[in-house]
Amino acid sequence: MTGAAPAAPAAPTSAAVRFATPTGRWIVAAAVLGSGVAFLDSTVVNAALPAIGRDLHADLADLQWVLTTYLLTLGSLLVLGGALGDRFGRRRMFVAGLVGFAAASVLCGSAASIGMLIAARAVQGVAAALLVPGSLAIISASFHPDDRGRAIGAWSGLGGVATAAGPFLGGWLIDSVSWRLVFFVNLPLVAAAVAICLRHVPETRDVDAPARVDVTGAVLLAGGLAGVVYALIEGPSSGWPAAAVLLGAVGAVALAAWLAVELRSAHPMVPLGVFRSRQFSGANAVTFAVYAAFGATTFLLVVHLQSDLGYSALEAGASLIPVTVLMFLFSARSGALAQRIGPRLQMTVGPVVVAAGIGLLARVEPGRSYWESVLPAMVVIGAGLATTVAPLTASVLAAIDDHHAGLGSAINNAVARIASLVAVAVLPAAAGISTSGGSLNDGFGTAMGIAAGLTVVGGVLAFLTIRRAAPVRQVTRADVFSACEDPCVRLREVS
Repeated sequence: MTGAAPAAPAAPTSAAVRFATPTGRWIVAAAVLGSGVAFLDSTVVNAALPAIGRDLHADLADLQWVLTTYLLTLGSLLVLGGALGDRFGRRRMFVAGLVGFAAASVLCGSAASIGMLIAARAVQGVAAALLVPGSLAIISASFHPDDRGRAIGAWSGLGGVATAAGPFLGGWLIDSVSWRLVFFVNLPLVAAAVAICLRHVPETRDVDAPARVDVTGAVLLAGGLAGVVYALIEGPSSGWPAAAVLLGAVGAVALAAWLAVELRSAHPMVPLGVFRSRQFSGANAVTFAVYAAFGATTFLLVVHLQSDLGYSALEAGASLIPVTVLMFLFSARSGALAQRIGPRLQMTVGPVVVAAGIGLLARVEPGRSYWESVLPAMVVIGAGLATTVAPLTASVLAAIDDHHAGLGSAINNAVARIASLVAVAVLPAAAGISTSGGSLNDGFGTAMGIAAGLTVVGGVLAFLTIRRAAPVRQVTRADVFSACEDPCVRLREVS
């Protein structure tokens, strides 16, 4: 592919690009386009689920799979994707991820059945695992240290514009044309990103990266999660048939084998020794609790609003905008406060505020307007996340040495995705919501109560594990909006 590109101008050496040069601006543009398609697609897919269900005759369990297969492959392969970029070249893996994402988007948009769509979403997650870690890694590795902060700020700000515009664009496409355009709209964006990369982005790699990549660990993790998630989604809705029990058991064995492989491997995908840090483990436990709750909440809310309250896709997607706006405006300030007083207080109080907002969503039912039921909850949730996320990100990065900072961020992002994956699989059944169809009215309030309780657990874990005045790294808005392809959850990628 590279050989077919037009002759590129001589690229500056690694970590020597200046922001004010044309090459510097092209690099930022490529990174924004690449991370933007992954974010835009995941956000809009959530709003498209009811339309997909109607068109492809899918029940709630099928819609769970549309989300969880993407999260499954992305979450389990994310760290591997970052390692491949370090080993074989970040631009190379970034472009490979873009091409794969575009191909998978075509498969998703042309799917004739829900089974085809679910399979295509799994492929899309694999491609995103190559694409997502490379976005900020390319900027970090390419720009001169004096210009790196400015480049990251530009990348983050432009990403914020995409964050705000995504739900409106996606909702309009779904309502005006078809949910299939949610996937096809990726193609021109990917084409532009690939063209820019091949012509303007210098190749970078980690000269100290291990010669061997832990493929065995990645396969065991993906297979183990797939088996367990299959059991959790299909078991409760089908009376725990033998297939669900068997695959669940196989998945559990695979996860145990993954732990054994990671402990014995000379170059593991996830060096488990990093979890010896109480703060690192605690921050990731808080991440799991908060993002599990919020991932399941947004999944059920958008479906509930459209299926039971008559919202259009545009209205349902736009209902989450207050969370995005509040995080964008106030998270960096929250990070600055944590820099002065330590992260413990904000990480304890923030999840409790999020829990209060999720609890308010229990009032979302037919007959209540957006202004009296949804908006107040979104404002409270946004305030809680703005309080929590920057100190949480800083705590993860401060608990690990500089050499492993990228790994620590990748692990934390993977934990957030896996948390949403598990919650979307488990919470509907735990709340008594039927996955075979029908209304969410009966179990929605219960589901919100469970999710709220889970975020309170996150606050308690922070109080018990995070040091009161732990030194934290300076956190930028780019750190705050680290990519979690779950709707409105960490919206940008740090790698």
